[in-house]
Amino acid sequence: MLDISAYRGIDQFGKAYAVMMENDAHAPGSVDRLLIEKMVRLCTETAEYLYSGYTPTSIYYKKGTRPVLEEYVEAATTGSNSSEESIQAITLFTSGLQVKAPTDLDSIQVGGTEEDIIAWGSDWCTDVARVGCALNQVAGFPCRMVSLFNTDEAYSGHVIIEVYRAGAWGAIDPLTNVIYYRPDGKPASAWDLMANPVLIECHWKNKTTPYTTAGQFGGVAISNYFVWEREEYDYTVSGINEYYRSVLEMEEQGWPGGLRWIHGEED
Repeated sequence: MLDISAYRGIDQFGKAYAVMMENDAHAPGSVDRLLIEKMVRLCTETAEYLYSGYTPTSIYYKKGTRPVLEEYVEAATTGSNSSEESIQAITLFTSGLQVKAPTDLDSIQVGGTEEDIIAWGSDWCTDVARVGCALNQVAGFPCRMVSLFNTDEAYSGHVIIEVYRAGAWGAIDPLTNVIYYRPDGKPASAWDLMANPVLIECHWKNKTTPYTTAGQFGGVAISNYFVWEREEYDYTVSGINEYYRSVLEMEEQGWPGGLRWIHGEED
């Protein structure tokens, strides 16, 4: 029997990324910290488990328990004529959250409930992915969180989701409005994308869509998040900590000297 604990946690992708996740901007003990601490690395040893018994493909959400989210789902999916069109509409909605996201570092908030994140807007991939996960579940689609790591580069983590429909898991980026498909039109899972990087590259939009690169899928981990378990999570809101502030300030400057670890993460 597979010992899944050997593939779980923040130390799956090297010391530098473990340090980065230890310094995550979300509050200690919050839902977002919990999701990265419990993530399971996707690899040859775990793939069968992660695509069979790890995530339930039944929805246990009770209508009326998250009425605000239901309103957003209804508004986003009005006019959709199929499950796939509804998923596309939800993804378009979540990608729009970055339009009203604060740009001043002192104004950025991370964490909070999905209702909070929608209200104030966000371009923080973890938060937007969690919103996408929740909205898809409210709409009746099994969904889970997927963390991506380009282990050949510094600070190149990203978070997307996988949505289950048509008997298959399919990767979706709620932040950039990219929905991954196989050549036959069926959903392409994160495992499909890792095995066949051409499937990633064909989803470039003029070859400028962020994170849509084979390198970004160099390391992948999956976490379960269930919107109906709201009472079990801590949704503390926090601001940007000093660790992430320094990284974002370097990003604003265009990374003079090149993208690199700046806090001795590899030491």
